[in-house]
Amino acid sequence: MSYIFPVGGGKGGVGKSFIAANLGVLFAKQGKKVVLIDLDLGGSNLHTFLGIKNPRRGLNEFIDRTYTDLEHVVVPTIVPNLSMISSMNCSIEIANLFHLQKLRIIKAIKSLPYEYILLDLGAGTSYNTLDFFLASNEGLFVFTPEPTSIENAVRFIRAAYLRKLKQILKKREFDEIIKEVTHNSKSVKIKSASDIFQYMDIHDPNKSKLLESKLGEFKFKFVLNQFRKQIDINLGEKIEKVCNKHFYSIFKFLGNISYDERVCDSIYSKTIYINRYPHTLTTMELQSIERKIIRNVKNNFC
Repeated sequence: MSYIFPVGGGKGGVGKSFIAANLGVLFAKQGKKVVLIDLDLGGSNLHTFLGIKNPRRGLNEFIDRTYTDLEHVVVPTIVPNLSMISSMNCSIEIANLFHLQKLRIIKAIKSLPYEYILLDLGAGTSYNTLDFFLASNEGLFVFTPEPTSIENAVRFIRAAYLRKLKQILKKREFDEIIKEVTHNSKSVKIKSASDIFQYMDIHDPNKSKLLESKLGEFKFKFVLNQFRKQIDINLGEKIEKVCNKHFYSIFKFLGNISYDERVCDSIYSKTIYINRYPHTLTTMELQSIERKIIRNVKNNFC
């Protein structure tokens, strides 16, 4: 059974690729068969975090159907059990995937024979990014303590949540209630998710509970990256509490990852951070997050 962990966030530069790469290495060191997939389409750089200069195959060869099996474009890394799929050699137009291309990629990802599949996503809230993030019920998003990053993280959460809501409402069991809403669209103003629930609570409480249950299957996990001492140590827990109060999906704060100038050193030298600096606080915090994810996977499996 595969566990897919999309790694996203609302703002560029918050450390999505850094976290995806190092978590992948940590999972692999636990004996898990892991593949990292660079889906930062148009801004691919995951290979740099893994010390790979020029991947010999990549996602472009799956998109242009040189290979019809996504597994054929997987390349090994220097870490045992860890492989990757790069989008480095994709064309400039790759950032604007056709809908059917996106669905084909998502379907192929779900068929990969790996225990852990990590998706390194681009910044922003485009439909491509959101749909890759929603390819699993275990989305992980990254933000930093900067006000702009938190603001963009909230925007990303809202966009992903609304996109998930729309996906659920397209399912057959909600056909009748959606027809009612559409039929009464002139008298009923639907502007937000809360408006939909309010309408359902009145006209079909059972469907409202079903929708709430479906949204509850999706779990947002998040980390606060580049944490500094002057930042409120409880910021992550506070955001978790607010999100769980206002959304039906489940939000879980996994922990802080401390700011470390040596992260830049590892990127410049094209080496894996946790291998080069195995005893830093940042590495220990990454290990703690990795253990929490593995523990959660074991609990869900049991």
